Amino acid sequence: MFEQSFKNIDNILHTDSGCGTELDYVEQTSWILFLKYLDDLEETKRIEAALAGKVYDHILMPEYTWDSWACPKGSDGKLDHNKALDGDDLKDFVDHKLFPYLKKFKAEEPNTIEYKIGEIFSELKNKISSGYKLREILNIVDGMHFRLYEEKHELSHLYEAKIKNMGNAGRNGGEYYTPRPLIKTIVKVVAPKIGDTIYDGACGSAGFLVEAYNYLTQNQSELSSSQMDTLQNNTFYGKEIKSLAYIIGIMNMILHGVEAPNIRHMNTLSQNINEIQEKDRYSIILANPPFGAGIGREIQQNFPIKTGETAFLFLQHFIKILKAGGKAGIVIKNTFLSNTDNASVSLRKLLLENCNLHTVLDLPGGAFQGAGVKTVVLFFEKGAPTEKIWFYQLNLDRNLGKGQPLSEADLAEFVELQKTKTNGDNSWSIDIKNIDQSTFDLSVKNPSKGDEVALREPKDIVEEIKRLNEEAEQTLKEISKIL
Repeated sequence: MFEQSFKNIDNILHTDSGCGTELDYVEQTSWILFLKYLDDLEETKRIEAALAGKVYDHILMPEYTWDSWACPKGSDGKLDHNKALDGDDLKDFVDHKLFPYLKKFKAEEPNTIEYKIGEIFSELKNKISSGYKLREILNIVDGMHFRLYEEKHELSHLYEAKIKNMGNAGRNGGEYYTPRPLIKTIVKVVAPKIGDTIYDGACGSAGFLVEAYNYLTQNQSELSSSQMDTLQNNTFYGKEIKSLAYIIGIMNMILHGVEAPNIRHMNTLSQNINEIQEKDRYSIILANPPFGAGIGREIQQNFPIKTGETAFLFLQHFIKILKAGGKAGIVIKNTFLSNTDNASVSLRKLLLENCNLHTVLDLPGGAFQGAGVKTVVLFFEKGAPTEKIWFYQLNLDRNLGKGQPLSEADLAEFVELQKTKTNGDNSWSIDIKNIDQSTFDLSVKNPSKGDEVALREPKDIVEEIKRLNEEAEQTLKEISKIL
């Protein structure tokens, strides 16, 4: 239904001087789609209210509704060209009236449309420089609808494809796109149930939350109205700091069937983890936190283990915010298992003492396109210390890349063996009492590979050198201040 429409929109944006990248295409398409979705939602609620003999109180003032400014219709149901703004008039209205109006929407609860409107339009701006091209796009989007299941289903797949393309656009692709076969596999192993609260504190495009929703809805023969209400309102929670990722995550969940996702636009690491209370905790955590050094001392003060590595701060946050008995599946750089700096050793000790790290999935290089780092997935449950860890090393007979991406079939053996923690050519177990109790080194060393040493990727080594240099420079500055 809508594939050609998406292509036409991209072609128009490609010729506009204000949009230069795939990231811009997705961003600009997203805010327009959101306003069309909001219009369809308001119409649905108006009809429901009328059938119940009630009057629906619209969210937007009349002059800011879709049918007023975007695509006003005549009595024949077609675009009224006499009323429809175009060119500079349209651009001026969007930039100087529509966006300022929408920015003013605020609400305390993130699971409200009002919250989404205020957050999205407080951070974004219209980058489409030509009002005439904006008119063309509005006319195309006007033909898209969010009312029928089939419409939402196709839009969700097309939107997912756009996110994937965006994820492959440039070196920071991993910020927006975690390979879906990997996410699906992590969700299968963690196996959430309806009634669980599922959290991703670095949700990006909301891939983990979307796949968890799909898992819970597809693995039930028939959901009751109360179960659907639970899934809609009290199951999925996320936080995201970046504006573009935030709006994409919102749109992704909406298109997959969650009307008003509980996603907050904020810096997760800005919260002191000592302030986390029982009411703040979640029963399931699924995440691929961002990697990279350079976190300032002000943010580090929110954590007992001080480190400039972003992912290590997120891991502390996840351990703290997970409920007792809760389960987690978290992607992290493989250097976490073997780094010898104080923060890495302390963090491994914290994880092993507070959680049962029962499974480690070791992924090959190239699993994340454009990311350039090797990763592992940590599966753990909170509430009991680790006694034994089952490792699985994904060894493939091909190099992963854009032409040969990771697939669910690649991970099928892992999913099956993980159920019983079976040892084999690619899997083995270690007892915690047998590891070095001073370093808690958990390096991936497959015993079936003989004396082969699990070497780190050169890029990882260079990254660690840079990080250590930055830490040393910071230490010298502090010493200089004292002197």
